[in-house]
Amino acid sequence: MTEMPEAAPRVTLDPPGLTRRIPLQPHQMTATVTPTDQLFMLAHLGVARPMEAGWILRVDGMVGRKLRLSLDDLMAMPQTRVEAVHQCAGSPLEPNVPTRRAACVIWEGVRLAEVLSAALVAPEASFLWSDGADGGTFAGEAVPFYRKDLPLWRAAEDVLLATRLNGAPIPDEHGGPLRLVVPGFFGTNSVKWLWRLTLAERRADGPFTTTYYNDRLPDGTARPVWALAPEAVFTTPAPGDLLGGTAHLRGWAWSDAPVTRVEVSDDDGQTWRVARLDGRRGRAWQAWSLEWSFARRGAARLLCRATDAAGATQPMEGARNAVHAVEVVARTG
Repeated sequence: MTEMPEAAPRVTLDPPGLTRRIPLQPHQMTATVTPTDQLFMLAHLGVARPMEAGWILRVDGMVGRKLRLSLDDLMAMPQTRVEAVHQCAGSPLEPNVPTRRAACVIWEGVRLAEVLSAALVAPEASFLWSDGADGGTFAGEAVPFYRKDLPLWRAAEDVLLATRLNGAPIPDEHGGPLRLVVPGFFGTNSVKWLWRLTLAERRADGPFTTTYYNDRLPDGTARPVWALAPEAVFTTPAPGDLLGGTAHLRGWAWSDAPVTRVEVSDDDGQTWRVARLDGRRGRAWQAWSLEWSFARRGAARLLCRATDAAGATQPMEGARNAVHAVEVVARTG
């Protein structure tokens, strides 16, 4: 299953190695749809730049029909548009540190389910392995290419083989010319520079599925970092803002499941007030707002938290989705 009968597409890594670009902090994430030039980017092994034309996607493993699909083949199929939250899970070396690297963007491409239907997936297959063309070294370990996996039931939903981002071809640094996009899952699962899909009966080998992006649970087992956890952030106010006795608080909230409640506190979570929350449009983030009256002058620390339809709520600390706090100054009270 791990043999590579065909080589990955030839790419150059420019820049090579771990690469980050984080243009926006939460108070700057004001756009409903995040412009591409303001979208965060993280590459574990380097930014892959295709060196040749004719990108081919291979589909193999537990299938009745192996496929080799060009970009033209994919773009000739029915195209789907998905507006969705795109969030980095944070560093796999510090999985409990919140980073707030999030955006909401529009992806376009072919539904993965259509391609898998053409491949005649075997009934015994339970997982989809996805391989990117970037290879190199991460945390001192040599990696031939970036590999992730998905439970096959998730692949049957709104997963895309995306070729466009916000109305234009996906730029190299965001995974073009072809990216797997898994709406509702952390961005690490949306494999950039996608060149191969493999159907299998088990989870994939490789450090990014076996070592990293697995959260340890109290019973000693591990849970893959797949579905987005509930999270709310402030877009207004910004850290350090001087506010009157009453302030208009705003922000975004998201999760894999729809968010059903956002709450705000200024007493370290002893009491909470419920904010007004917009409904979810597709997989996009949800706007929330609240008129807030400060009880006293001086420094104040505001917290916000989200709860989703599955009943999960942001924890106060110790997790990548720990509650977001912003420190401000109330001029009157």
